[in-house]
This record gives sequence, C-alpha cells and structure tokens, in this order.
Amino acid sequence: MKNLGLFCLLFACIGFQSCKKNQSPKVVEATKVQTGNPINMQCYKALYQEDTIELKMNTLKNGKITGDMVMKFFNMPKKVGKIAGEFRGDTLFASYTFIQGTYDKITYKNPMAFLKRGNELILGNGKIETTMGASYFVKGVPIDFERVKFKFKTVDCVDK
Repeated sequence: MKNLGLFCLLFACIGFQSCKKNQSPKVVEATKVQTGNPINMQCYKALYQEDTIELKMNTLKNGKITGDMVMKFFNMPKKVGKIAGEFRGDTLFASYTFIQGTYDKITYKNPMAFLKRGNELILGNGKIETTMGASYFVKGVPIDFERVKFKFKTVDCVDK
C-alpha cells in the first residue's frame, strides 16, 4: 500500500512537470510579441507648475504602444515605470505600471488615457474604480480632456 502511494505521487509529479513544459513556449512567445522592435519612437514632456512628466512611447508593428514614463511631482517621491496600451481612434488607453521612490517592493498599476491632438498628447481625467486589485476607468463615465493639468509636447528623445 505504501509503494502504491509513492507510485501515485511520482506519477502526479511527472504529470505536473509535463504541464509546466507545455506552457513555457507560449509565455515566451507572448513576451516576444509585446516587446517587438518599435517601428516608431516618440518622446513627450508635460509641465504643470512644479510637476513634470516625461514619456517615451514606442509604436510596435502590431499597433500596440509600449514605453517608459517618469512622474516628478513637487514634494512627492518620483514614480518610474512602463506604459503599455493601444490607440482606439485618437485616444491611447494604457496601463502605467510603476514603483514610487526607491522602494521597489510594491508595484502600482493605474489606467491612463491620452488624447492625441496633432503633436500634442493630453492626459485625461476620469473616474477610476478598483475591483479585486485591478483599477479601470468606469464604463459609461466620460474621460475629461478639457479641464486637465498635463498637456504633453513632443521633445527630442535622449537616452539616459
């Protein structure tokens, strides 16, 4: 009876290991799609009083947008992170995943919406809800692009 239990445990471990092997290529492939070579790179900067936001935006072949964003607000820790999203019409809907200050144990993720007007990006204000740890814009509530603080202007990209 003891040998039968060990045999079943060994068989279950082999089964779980084989399931793990089948998932790895899919994860690697999905990562490659998201981080493909950009076909276009654009840099933006927005100023409001003593606050600054810098955005480096990459357009991928599949139309997705990725990039880096740094938020420097007066008397607040700097927020450094990545954006990922896509345009729907003239509006970029993206997720901003970032750390705040030097404490990298906690990662935050917020939805963002940018309206593109000519060479300008306007950071919209909208009602955000959080369910089970995921934040999102409330459906049916419009995002305001008129009464805003941050309007991004194009700037030359500088590698740091």
